[in-house]
Amino acid sequence: MKRIMKNEVKNIRFREMAANAITGCRIILSLAMIFFPAFSSGFYVCYLAAGFTDMVDGTIARKLGTDSKLGAKLDTAADIVFAAVSLFRVLPAIQISTGIWIWTGLIGMIKIFNVVYGFLKQKQFAAVHSIGNKLTGIALFVFPLSLSVIDIKYSSVFVCMLATFAAIQESCFIRSNAGF
Repeated sequence: MKRIMKNEVKNIRFREMAANAITGCRIILSLAMIFFPAFSSGFYVCYLAAGFTDMVDGTIARKLGTDSKLGAKLDTAADIVFAAVSLFRVLPAIQISTGIWIWTGLIGMIKIFNVVYGFLKQKQFAAVHSIGNKLTGIALFVFPLSLSVIDIKYSSVFVCMLATFAAIQESCFIRSNAGF
């Protein structure tokens, strides 16, 4: 009887930790990308594996009934680490036009405004998981994978258009409290 209860306790602990462990793997894989040149085999293995963890961690948490505020915050932190390392590795390896840099800067300013405004309004960090943000995330993930097939001047405009829409949509949600 004790052995059955012990196994049940282990199973419950595993269930509680599974999604967050997968999210933690995304952070480790993202940091591992630092050690590989952009577009190398090692970089792509870590990049694709980290992207996969981003696709499955939330689904697993919901299926197991273990989604939580901590998990959501960990997921956001993992997304930030993944994005930062990806940018650190990919941007120096590609040629982006001045217009795209300016456009990206404007999007960044809108996103920073959204974070500050959301914090001032809600007294907490506001991360809006809108369709626009999710589509932008997918486009940003595919962007480095598509560079050998699609000219960067077309793919970068597409990504910036999506990101602009997402940033403006996020602003509207924050102002109307719809994203909270």
